[in-house]
Amino acid sequence: MAEVRIYNVDSLGKPLGAYSHVARAKASEFLFIAGMVSAAEGFDAQCSGAFSQIEQALKSAGAGWSNIVQFTTYLVHSQDIPRFMEWRKREFPRLFPNGAYPPNTLLIIDRLVREEFLIEVQAVAAL
Repeated sequence: MAEVRIYNVDSLGKPLGAYSHVARAKASEFLFIAGMVSAAEGFDAQCSGAFSQIEQALKSAGAGWSNIVQFTTYLVHSQDIPRFMEWRKREFPRLFPNGAYPPNTLLIIDRLVREEFLIEVQAVAAL
């Protein structure tokens, strides 16, 4: 069983959204989950679809949200940053009920593998 401690460092200031500065993990294995996308209609639906696929990948290894140590999120439009932050604010308390939200690097890129994709989320979990 992995031991994951997620925390913030006071000297780094308060995080700008639903994420933490640091995840410290003691684990026997790590699970690297490729970037997940969804062809659903609309930004929120694509967020939900991507995180649903991450959940399926976690379950395939006998893991869950508490095993996540890091996300990398790719957005195609900078205008979607507030939408993404609202989605996390709404959904992360359900996924991470202890309030310890994993670190997340957010990148704005030119495009994803297909034009209709607006968001891609990659994850690392400790097992």
